[in-house]
Amino acid sequence: MRLGVLDVGSNTVHLLVVDAHPGARPLPAHSHKAELRLAQLLDDSGAIGPDGIDKLIGVIHGALQAAEDKGAEEVLPFATSAVREATNADDVLARVKDETGVELQVLTGAEEARLTFLAARRWFGWSAGKLLVLDIGGGSLEIAYGMDEEPDAAVSLPLGAGRLTAGWLPGDPPEAEDIRALRRHVRAQIARTVGEFTRFGAPDHVVATSKTFKQLARLAGAARSADGLYAQRELKRESLEAWVPRLAGMTVVQRAELPGVSEGRAGQLLAGALVAEGAMDLFGVETLEVCPWALREGVILRKLDHLTVG
Repeated sequence: MRLGVLDVGSNTVHLLVVDAHPGARPLPAHSHKAELRLAQLLDDSGAIGPDGIDKLIGVIHGALQAAEDKGAEEVLPFATSAVREATNADDVLARVKDETGVELQVLTGAEEARLTFLAARRWFGWSAGKLLVLDIGGGSLEIAYGMDEEPDAAVSLPLGAGRLTAGWLPGDPPEAEDIRALRRHVRAQIARTVGEFTRFGAPDHVVATSKTFKQLARLAGAARSADGLYAQRELKRESLEAWVPRLAGMTVVQRAELPGVSEGRAGQLLAGALVAEGAMDLFGVETLEVCPWALREGVILRKLDHLTVG
């Protein structure tokens, strides 16, 4: 069957259409995305304003049309931290349902971590052993660990690259004092959770998902997107540590000129790099592998599992 998954994230609204069969690897058929940056459309009270809701509804209409055009039999819609944490989330969900017919499932942070972990497990297989999975989104950082398909530990921290950039790094390029303050904040937040994971022992394989990690790996010399899903992509902490001060001294325009860095993500790349560096350091990770599958694929795989059981 052809399935669509509609991901209303903090940075983008992304429709992924795949050809999916129970027991088989989902094959991507079409991708449709719009950079909405919901996390930056919050007002002083933490609500998504009327203009932001209107934009969201318009983007969802466009995604639904794309899903119909590509022959998707079903669309699985979900939202993550930007909607989850909006003070008017119920109103947003109600308007979206009334005006588009879409009933967004709001995932908790722990659910995000578990579904992303499932995708990484299916990608790397049982032979990868105990996995530690890191995922930096626009609004949150997810961390999960385990040796089965359901992680033994899964947490979500408010350390998304978009959120941190908006709240901590106003300058272009940012002030050194602001960068140090953000670095301290990030590491203190991550350090509180390390004990939840280290009690299970060292992982056999450390995996990262998300656009942020893909771009950082590309800067460090990993294969281009054009080289395909199956090219192995690694990120070494040593390389990342060398890039952080370079990114800190660049303007957004300069970062956007770097290989693999999109214009829309350039502004938040430094914050994402500080989170990645902090996580790798505090978890004692020297090298991680970038997984091409993440939350959207996890949602699809869970749906296929339910179809198989049914």
